[in-house]
Amino acid sequence: MADVVRVEPEGDVAVVVIDNPPINASSLSVRAGILAAVEAAAADPAVNAVVLIGAGSTFIAGADLKEFGQPLADPQNPAVIAAIEACAKPVVAALHGAALGGGFEIALGCDARVALAETKVGLPEVTLGIIPGAGGTQRLPRLTGIPKAVELVCKGARIGTEEALALGMIDAVAPAELRAAAVAHARAMIGKNRLRDRPVPDASPEAIEAAAAAALKAGRGRPAVRAAIAAITVAAETPIDEGLAAERAAFQELRTSREARALRHQFFAEREAAKLPGLDAKPRPLARVAVLGAGTMGTGIAISSLDAGLPVTLVEQDAAALDRGRARISDFYAGRVARGALTAEAAAAREGRLTPTLDWDSLGEVDLVIEAVFEDLDVKREVFKRLDAVARPGAVLASNTSYLDLDAIAAATSRPEDVVGLHFFSPANVMRLLEVVRGAKTAPDTLATGLALGRRLGKVSVVSGNAFGFIGNRIYAAYRRQCEFLLEEGASPAEVDAALEGFGFAMGPFAVGDMSGLDIAWRMRQSTAASRDPSHRYVTIPDRLCEAGRLGRKTGAGYYRYEDGKRQPDPATVAIIDAARAEKGIVPRAIAAEEIVERALLAMVNEACLLLGEGVAPRASDVDVVLTNGYGFPKWEGGPVFWATERGAAMVARNLDRLEEASGAGFQRGDLAAIFAAEPV
Repeated sequence: MADVVRVEPEGDVAVVVIDNPPINASSLSVRAGILAAVEAAAADPAVNAVVLIGAGSTFIAGADLKEFGQPLADPQNPAVIAAIEACAKPVVAALHGAALGGGFEIALGCDARVALAETKVGLPEVTLGIIPGAGGTQRLPRLTGIPKAVELVCKGARIGTEEALALGMIDAVAPAELRAAAVAHARAMIGKNRLRDRPVPDASPEAIEAAAAAALKAGRGRPAVRAAIAAITVAAETPIDEGLAAERAAFQELRTSREARALRHQFFAEREAAKLPGLDAKPRPLARVAVLGAGTMGTGIAISSLDAGLPVTLVEQDAAALDRGRARISDFYAGRVARGALTAEAAAAREGRLTPTLDWDSLGEVDLVIEAVFEDLDVKREVFKRLDAVARPGAVLASNTSYLDLDAIAAATSRPEDVVGLHFFSPANVMRLLEVVRGAKTAPDTLATGLALGRRLGKVSVVSGNAFGFIGNRIYAAYRRQCEFLLEEGASPAEVDAALEGFGFAMGPFAVGDMSGLDIAWRMRQSTAASRDPSHRYVTIPDRLCEAGRLGRKTGAGYYRYEDGKRQPDPATVAIIDAARAEKGIVPRAIAAEEIVERALLAMVNEACLLLGEGVAPRASDVDVVLTNGYGFPKWEGGPVFWATERGAAMVARNLDRLEEASGAGFQRGDLAAIFAAEPV
């Protein structure tokens, strides 16, 4: 107890300090320490009140998720909260940094909550495939009402002090010194103020039903969302002890589910991704960045940087393109102000950090340049040749290439050690993933600077080696290729998309292709056509669509036809597919959704094994981070590697045998030992 929880008396107030860095997670030792401290204070006649406060930068920022994969040891959070409520003396929670999940549930068990400005509070358990399990679904509705509690819990929302105060989730905002304010608040309290004793505010059945329907739609009906709604909506009509027991039972059942395991896997994988083993170099200075190219990608990168507080120089080659880019950024911030997501003053401050210019010499004043021009190797090499002449010594030169050879780009400069790949995903100010690509000559501190920028921008950064398509596009290409095989064998675009959307992908591969433009992948195939082995299986259907001018949504037709923005099957596509099958003598067959999903995912798994074997991806879990954050793979399935490991090496090996046979000539088999290192294959 002395290691992580200590009591510091302030006169008649026992200040219980939780000191379990880095986030004061409510581990077993923390729970036991709080329980012992509260029970001791309750029995001490010299103590009239108790304050719970976190040491360091935060209150209790959540549970220790490493405990969730095994039986939970006592005392558990419900017992700690029961002791707080049973204590005859007022207990005040002093919140700063973050009070989330089990940490906020402990705060809800206290008689009052005092917070510093900028504190974040919330119950994000649903995002981990579980529900609040220590009274959150029963105590929160007594403050906010049922409809708002459904919204907050099912979104896993983390809200600031202003909104939390308005909703009654905190009782006061401390002006400066949190500890002193909490002690004063505790001394001023008379008697207990237990949330369990409060009635749930009235709400109409229509309001509750609307909140539940909205949460189910946004949460795609996932089990944790359904369980959270069920637990919250009975709070008004069920004695609290019954509600707490039902909540705990649902929590314990969900905690050991495959979905919760998958989401915990993702949680830890994201935190590991940016920690590259052996990289101990310090980042270079990063006070000002430049973005070269004011198109959709360039302006998205600029917005992401402006939002992070960085001054940005936006460079274009002609005034019209620069004006369009500047207008796009201005319109973005105007939209955020109109929606109430940003104040006019904050938007003006962000736009004020932008310097649009046609002057390439201004690039000599920045610490990092991000090139975001047309995806063509010759174009990018010419850009980097110019950058080499104007960028200051020691500046990092980054390319946003999504699949080109970073070393060939770096070779256009006299300083390849300063070159790194920063592959953003569109829209760059929304998508969380950033692939940080290490070239053969990228210096360690250059790589560290790319990772530091990712952290500054709030991205999930993953390091990739320099290989065609890096991690994400290479795996997605294997996935799409397998889906094209299925198309050739008899499935329709709609059947493939429906099967994979049913599995959980945000969009199927053919709908994605139409949305992004079929000409993008077509150009990639054309660039490698000369090196393609003619004996390998190759599906001509995508090329024929492009040759017919069917490039997707932007031309009104691709795999589907688009009218008024709505996608629908197109007989012209069917004719192109039928002709391609007939040319190869393929008799189409019916293909079940289960086969579609299995083959598409196995193709991802196999390509992941190849990438790991080549050292392109440092860790198997990095593959899962990339696919879930950049390519629509459902997080609750954990990623392709997690999906495979849940099935076991022997089963995956047998299924890969069938995939290899179905894929035909050119299929390269990966070594499953890359993801099943401790399990015989």
